[in-house]
Amino acid sequence: MIASLRGRVVARRLDGLVLDVNGVGYLVQTTQRALRKAQGGEEISLDTYLHVREDVLQLYGFAEPAERELFELFLSVSGVGPKVAIAILSGSTPTDLRRAIALADETRFVAIPGIGKKTAQRIVLELKEKLGPVDLGGESPAQELVARDALVELGYSVPEAERALAAVDPELPPEERVRQALRAA
Repeated sequence: MIASLRGRVVARRLDGLVLDVNGVGYLVQTTQRALRKAQGGEEISLDTYLHVREDVLQLYGFAEPAERELFELFLSVSGVGPKVAIAILSGSTPTDLRRAIALADETRFVAIPGIGKKTAQRIVLELKEKLGPVDLGGESPAQELVARDALVELGYSVPEAERALAAVDPELPPEERVRQALRAA
């Protein structure tokens, strides 16, 4: 398996990049964080995963080992292929995804194109035990989800709702957090 590549970025695409490693150009589909890490012309190092099927060998690139680890875990879930796993990782940090799985936050996964309610339930159910204990950051998980879900019901996307709530005091009750997030918008 090709576990990592270090080379110079020679081309950027919407879904990845071409990395020149000693004269060989590797097409690597990447997460958004890895794509942001890659500035044209400079040398970068990416953690990679080589996905092998009957008809294709495809490299996937990650900004950090934690992304690759989660990618491999997502692939172990029935109904999640490499493109969906990359989409999941591109929308959130590994820490946020681990936290969402620990909290059984299916809403975060349903918001990703290509994932329905049953697949989101499978992701949470199958990966919760595999991840082990996750630091939830000291805040009340249920209240955090109530406030976020209220903003989603009002038309916010999951990431927009989380950004709006991040600017509000987490010690407030969920209703007040929603009110303040709406005022700030």
